[in-house]
Amino acid sequence: MRILLTNDDGIAAPGIVALHDAISDLGEVIVVAPKTVQSATSHGITYNQPLMVSQVRVSPTMGGTAVDGRPADCVKLALTNLWPDRFGPGERPDLVISGMNAGANCGINVIYSGTVAAAIEAAFLGVPSIAVSQLLAGGDPDFKCGAMHARRAIDAVLAGGPMNAHECVSINIPRTERGDESARDPREIRVCPMNVHGLVDKYEKRQSPNGEPYYWASGHGLDFHNTDDGSDVFELKNGRITLTPLHFDLTSGPGLERWNARIGR
Repeated sequence: MRILLTNDDGIAAPGIVALHDAISDLGEVIVVAPKTVQSATSHGITYNQPLMVSQVRVSPTMGGTAVDGRPADCVKLALTNLWPDRFGPGERPDLVISGMNAGANCGINVIYSGTVAAAIEAAFLGVPSIAVSQLLAGGDPDFKCGAMHARRAIDAVLAGGPMNAHECVSINIPRTERGDESARDPREIRVCPMNVHGLVDKYEKRQSPNGEPYYWASGHGLDFHNTDDGSDVFELKNGRITLTPLHFDLTSGPGLERWNARIGR
């Protein structure tokens, strides 16, 4: 199996290195990831400037292609040019894995996440994908331990055979901190929907040296107006690994019926 590994924290982030090492025996893992941090860039892509690429080695075990662009750019460029150049015309990855992100991508954060966007882009283009994110809650995160849990979840996803071409799942790993022996204990995996309540947004008003006001986001990324029982946020905060199937088709089925009835055909 050939796997394309990407992320949004940048190619040198500890999360992608840890996940690379955890999945390296699944097959041939090819890394194409952003050169710099691209967190919360969502599904943005680059049109008005070139995508510069370079070969880098960020650890004794992992090297790859750094792209001066966004996560979705990395997937698009890899599938369109880099992969065929390396393996031959028409060749594609068997699987795209995006992560491991430093911070959970649950609830509405799925919309903002560059990690999830890369996985969604792959699925849209016909390559099955898995997004992997790890909850942070202060302390010193143990990405190696988190990647161990992620690998177990990935194995569970693949146990029934290959994923469908346009399929995407998002996995969130509970917090793991260095020095916490219990962090290595097996975690239950729950298939669950995303929490659909908005974040409690906060902005701190400040003043620039020349007297102009500006605002600095000061909210907490996991502070939601409400959390539904059984949702990804609920399960993750209760120490479980969450698995949420995602889809790139944003069409509202009930909305089609309502607007057809209202506007007519």
